[in-house]
This record gives sequence, structure tokens and C-alpha cells, in this order.
Amino acid sequence: MSTKVLILGAGFGGLAAAIEFDKAMASRPDLEVTLIDKENHFLFTPMLHEVAAGELEPTSIVNPIRKMLKRVKFYSCDATRIDLEKRQAVVCHGYHYHGHDLSYDHLLLGLGSITSFFGLPGVESQALTMKSLADAVRLRNRMISNLEEAESECSTVDKEPLLTFVVAGGGFAGVETMAGMRDFIHAALPHFPSLSWKQIRLVLVHPGKTILPELGEELGTYAQQKLSERGVEIRSESRVAGFEGGDICLTDGTRIRSHTLVWTAGTTAHPLLGDLPLPKERGRVLVDETFAIAGCPGIWAIGDCAAVPNPDTGGFHPPTAQHASRQGVRAARNILATIDGQKTEPFRFKTLGLLASLGHRAGVAQVMGFKFSGLFAWLMWRGIYWMKLPRMEKKLRILFQWVFNEFFAQDFVQYRLGDGRAEQPQVDPPIKVACE
Repeated sequence: MSTKVLILGAGFGGLAAAIEFDKAMASRPDLEVTLIDKENHFLFTPMLHEVAAGELEPTSIVNPIRKMLKRVKFYSCDATRIDLEKRQAVVCHGYHYHGHDLSYDHLLLGLGSITSFFGLPGVESQALTMKSLADAVRLRNRMISNLEEAESECSTVDKEPLLTFVVAGGGFAGVETMAGMRDFIHAALPHFPSLSWKQIRLVLVHPGKTILPELGEELGTYAQQKLSERGVEIRSESRVAGFEGGDICLTDGTRIRSHTLVWTAGTTAHPLLGDLPLPKERGRVLVDETFAIAGCPGIWAIGDCAAVPNPDTGGFHPPTAQHASRQGVRAARNILATIDGQKTEPFRFKTLGLLASLGHRAGVAQVMGFKFSGLFAWLMWRGIYWMKLPRMEKKLRILFQWVFNEFFAQDFVQYRLGDGRAEQPQVDPPIKVACE
């Protein structure tokens, strides 16, 4: 009788576990592994901002999951419910969104996280996010739509909201998104004769004193100075309080007239975890160092949805891709060991390095305790992430595009999604938002 392993989520952790199982299944006919994810591709999120900036084509940073697995079954569907007592998960798919019950002996949770808007008025309905490929395309389309509208004669009276772009969050996602937006708009402006760089306003809102706090004050200060030199306004020690009627309200009382807010300022645990009677730590499933859950044999969790103890710091491992991918491999090996009645091993890993692109041949990096900034850090960012890309086909595609971009300017063509309305700012009637 075969042992059934069910993996929910095909992010960095879930896919790494599936690949490890796929290798083991070459000599394990008794093993049946199924991977579930609503998307049928793996998204390489570190390069998502380059899609928004027009540096890379959208399909360059995605890999079809079915091409990456030979023996593991894959279903593109939503996991909607987990019954821990019956050891079943309900998944739904299709035009009629019908459901199936999938039984398991071992369940590996790799559901990741979702964007949190903290209940701020207007933010969830009006802001753009940067979590998916569609998000990157929408942001690119929004920038082009705003420039096109500002270029038209009928908008000469009030172009400010169209040419003001705000990013909330000064972490890696926010900084790299803003840097990409700056480069894209700067390269596009020569093709819009009635617009000038002086009319563009780029605002990065960050609650801390310096951006990129994970890299420390020195590199954060460098990044802040570099972006400021390139025309980005840094609003530190402030937060977005609301977004209504074309006004972005900050907690320091400032109101910014803009049609574009990119939200990268918060995440929360996947909603499917909320109904599970499992121990939690700030919404994430609390596991031990082997990814097992106390009192729940056969249930495991990794990645952003798991709070994995770090004995070196006394806290938990950070929710980064480099941790999640290694957790996936170790979790798969521990599940196999459990099936074979062998001892599991604890997860041990120290962050190798942190890198951020500041756009236009500048970056910051902290690798193996050494700090780098400028051109070398930018080249390091590209080199390291290029090597981490799955499949040689994608590596070659991206390398060709990077070389091509050195000789030719980007195209400023919109990729219409549906009827195109998602790319246009939906401005609500003016509503007063309380500023703290």
C-alpha cells in the first residue's frame, strides 16, 4: 500500500519539497506525492520588479510546474478546507468550481502568505500590489496609462495625480519596486514630448528611520541617498493611513494627490490556516526544528506560513526564499525518514546574504558578513539570482534580454488584461480620512 503525501502550495518551499520527493520516487514505488497550487507555474519573485520595469518579459520569470516534475502529481486548484481528523483536504477547480476530497498520510503546508491591508480605508480597493505576475503587469500598465493620459491635451489642467507615484513599504519589495518604476518612467519620458522629469513625483513611504532595515543602517542609508539622488522622495517614520478620493493620507498628516499607490507594506498568514486547530505564532503555524507540529503527527509546515525556531537567535527563521527552499528539502527528507521509521533531523541554516537592486546599475548587498554597494553589488544581485533561476531555458532567455537592453530601449506597450479597466485608476468620490 502506498503512502500518500500532499503538499499545499508551490512556492519556494513547496516546490523544493516536491522536487526532492520527485527524486526519491525514482526508487520509491510505494510513494504517492501530490502538489496543489492555484497557479500552474512557479514565479521567481526576486525578479518581479524587473517585469514591472519593462526589463524582462513576463514569461521570463515563470516556469511551468509540470516541466519541473516527472513523478509528482500536480493539480492546479484551490485548497479550500482541511479536515485534520479525516486526514483529507478539499480542493476546488474548474469553471463550475467543483470540489474533490484528497486523502493523505502526510500533509506539508507551504501556503505562503497573502497581502495585509490592515483595514485601512480605500487601500485594499484602490492600491496595487506586487505579489504576482499579474500585479507586475498591472503596475507597468498603470504607469503607461498615466503617462498617456497626462500627455493628452485634455489633462493639461491637473496632471499632478497622474504623475505622482507612491510606494508604501521600505523593505526589499518596496525599494526594488520603486527603483524599477523610477527607471521605467525616466526611460519613457523622452517619448512623451509635453512631459518633463520635473513633473514626476516618486514617493517611498517607510515607517522606519532608514529603508531596508534588514541590511543595517549603513547600507540602508546608502540606498536612501542613492534613491534620493535619482529623484525619489523618502518619507521615513510615516505610514499610509488611507487612500480615498485621489488622496493618499499619511500618519504624519500629509496628503498626497495621486492615482497610484503600490502596497508592499504588510503580509499576513494564509486564511486557510485560520480555521485549523493548530498552535500559532502571530498567525503562522508553530512547528519544531524538524517542521513537525506538536500533537499533530503527519502534519508539517514550512516557509512563510510556518514559525520555524532558530536556536541561534532564540527567535524564528525569517520568511525568505533562501530559507523556504532549504526548508522544503529538509522537510521532504524528514517525511521520508518518518515513513521509513528513521530519525528526523533539525533544520540548521544561517542567512548567506541579502541583496537589493536600486536600479540603473546600483545595488546594496551583505554577503557572508561583507557589505557591498554600487555597481558591484548590482552585478552581484543579478549574478546570484540568475544562477538561482530554475531551468537553463529561462536563464538563457533572461541573459539575452539583459544584453539586449544594453543596446535598445524598452518598449512602452501595454499588456491589456481583460477589458483594460484594471489598468485605470478607480478614483472614489472625495472622502475625508482621519490623519493621526
